Amino acid sequence: MNSKDLAKYIESIDGISKPWLLAQIRLKKLEENKPFLSPDEYLIQLKDIHQDVMNLGEWWLTINN
Repeated sequence: MNSKDLAKYIESIDGISKPWLLAQIRLKKLEENKPFLSPDEYLIQLKDIHQDVMNLGEWWLTINN
C-alpha cells in the first residue's frame, strides 16, 4: 500500500483526527522518499516522526482526564 492509498483508507474510516494514523502516513511517505534523501535528512525526518509518536503518550493523558 502506498501513501496515497493509505491516506484514502484513513480518510474513509474517519481517521484523519487520529494522530497515530497520521504518523503512519508520514512514515510511509518517508519510506517512499528515502531514495531521494541524504542519510542525514532521512534520519532527521525519522527522528521527528519518532518524537511525535512518543508525544502521543502525553496526548493520551489529556484525553483520559
